Amino acid sequence: MERSLASFTALSFDVYATLIDWESGISVALGPLNTRLPDGHPMKNERKGPLGLFTHFEGILEAEFPGMPYTELLGEVYEAMAKELGVPLDPASSATKEEKSAFGNSVGAWPAFPDTVEALKRLAERYKLIVLSNVDKTAFEKTRTGPLQGIEFSAVYTAQEIGSYKPDLRNFEWMIGHAERDLGVRRDGFLHVAQALKHDHVPAKKAGLKSCWIERAGDDAAIGGRLEDLKGDVELAYRFKTLGGLAAAVEQDFKS
Repeated sequence: MERSLASFTALSFDVYATLIDWESGISVALGPLNTRLPDGHPMKNERKGPLGLFTHFEGILEAEFPGMPYTELLGEVYEAMAKELGVPLDPASSATKEEKSAFGNSVGAWPAFPDTVEALKRLAERYKLIVLSNVDKTAFEKTRTGPLQGIEFSAVYTAQEIGSYKPDLRNFEWMIGHAERDLGVRRDGFLHVAQALKHDHVPAKKAGLKSCWIERAGDDAAIGGRLEDLKGDVELAYRFKTLGGLAAAVEQDFKS
């Protein structure tokens, strides 16, 4: 029988794709690149294709430059995408620098899912809320004071301070070690809550954490992989379509 949700003391979250609708946010931020594409280009006014290209280059660059702040890395992803799409940017142009910078700084404008803020408020009544994110501190602060305004997190751990990007296991071990030292949360007290299977649920299993899959778009999601391909590498203790679904189940378990 699976553990009661009431038995955990902390929820650790992936933010972008779980709490924040990064697909919509990135699609909007890619607008200037879309306008560069000529009419008839197969990616013109397309959503899924550019998102797939984004995740491809994001993964390559995160592995190649694990210490690069995410805001800066996004600019490099943008430039790599432009080249791949056949509309390369002029690296010496001030317009190029402005476009890359605007894309990198767009994180704080990416919207929260409609259920996120209310669900987090409900969950905060029961648990310590911990962030484990691939963004840098500046980018997350814009999200915290923007679409997640009013939510208090017990701790925020970013790739910038850890020196690597998920799915590197070091990110999870860093979180576990620091949360135990700073907050008294033991490894078996964590429930890791995320959408991305590859970036979060695979390393969570390796780290010995129970995890909860917030499916959002499920196998149609642009990031995180397909369950069919990663079935043997993940151990999903709980599954919900939305964060609101998790919050409702938590309240029911605490009543039992």
